Amino acid sequence: MGTTAKQNRTILRSDELSCPSCVKKIEKALRAMPGVFNATVHYAAGRVEVDHDPEQAPVESLVETVERA
Repeated sequence: MGTTAKQNRTILRSDELSCPSCVKKIEKALRAMPGVFNATVHYAAGRVEVDHDPEQAPVESLVETVERA
């Protein structure tokens, strides 16, 4: 019997999304993280939605990844 991953949806706010090309860079960086199932950046709304396993990809790690990207 295997274990099933927990899945949370976290919404991050960012007023610093400066260009549409940043959207793809941020989504790619988040999706490459272990424990992230999906990431969608809403450029106009300044919102980043991430579906993730909080044990493998805690919120602090998501924020760090967005800031680096």
